[in-house]
Order: sequence, then structure tokens, then C-alpha cells
Amino acid sequence: MNWNEITTLEEWKDILAKSSERGQVILKHSTTCPVSANALHEYEQYLESVPNDQIDYTLVKVIESRPVSNQIAEDLGVKHESPQMIFVKNGEKYWTASHWSVTKAHMTAVLD
Repeated sequence: MNWNEITTLEEWKDILAKSSERGQVILKHSTTCPVSANALHEYEQYLESVPNDQIDYTLVKVIESRPVSNQIAEDLGVKHESPQMIFVKNGEKYWTASHWSVTKAHMTAVLD
């Protein structure tokens, strides 16, 4: 299992719509931040174990895809943070974690 990177507002709108059928996890990642690099490593560790296969996993690079990152924050009513993990169900934020809280253990507890 792996994640998909999105770069366009259309891709984000599709994910938001799909969240009515299955859970969607978005990791907002900064390619210049060491804390975010750690969060990405934890995300990948979770996905390499036995992740919940009823959920789709997505990555958004906040610097390279700023309009998408901003739209996610606006649509879900969450303050932008990076790194930030957001679990979306039925078009709404169900759970969010940021910075050092983005860990494999935390993901396992919430998603499994």
C-alpha cells in the first residue's frame, strides 16, 4: 500500500467527494522542514506495516502545492500546520495531528 501525491485543486475536490464513501488521510508535508521529514518517515512506517485498507492515503507538499494546501485548510476549517495529518470522513475533518504528534503509533491508534 502506498500514498498518492496531489498537486491540483481538482484532485483535492475528488478526494473530498470520495470521503463520503471511504476515509481519506492527507499528510501535509514541508520538504524543507526536519520535523516534517520525521512525520513523513512515520507515515511511511505506518503504510509499510498493515495499514487500514479501507482508507486512501494522500500527500500534499505545502510549498510546491500551496493553493491545494490552503484550500484543504479552508474546506475543512483547520488551521494550516506542517507537518499535519488530517483524517477526512463525509467531507469533514474527523481527526487531525501535527508536528511531533504525527507518529506511526498515533496513526495506528486512530486509524485501526
